[in-house]
Amino acid sequence: MRIQIKRIYEVFSIDDGYRVLVDRFWPGGVKKEEARIDEWLKGVAPSQALIKWFGHQPEKWDSFYARYLDELFDSAPLAHLMDLMEKHNTLTLLYSAKDELHNHAIVIRDFLLLTP
Repeated sequence: MRIQIKRIYEVFSIDDGYRVLVDRFWPGGVKKEEARIDEWLKGVAPSQALIKWFGHQPEKWDSFYARYLDELFDSAPLAHLMDLMEKHNTLTLLYSAKDELHNHAIVIRDFLLLTP
């Protein structure tokens, strides 16, 4: 099982496997018919309150990571993602944030990889 993360603005690759958009809102500038996603799981994205608090400020990353993990524990869509892991050899989590080092897809990937 391989889980990878990728900005939705990056070029599609056959190596992406099953592609899941994990953003709450549709990414600007991306046409739905061209996105090549297999599934859109809005409910697994961080709450609006948490995103607003974080504001994509790297200095808040550690706190955001911990708070978002707490949200994930209570997320019904997360169980669906775990099922997808079992069904597909490669799962690509797609996100739209500009910061490739501090985004919620990283937290989701880490959670999935560390959960037995």
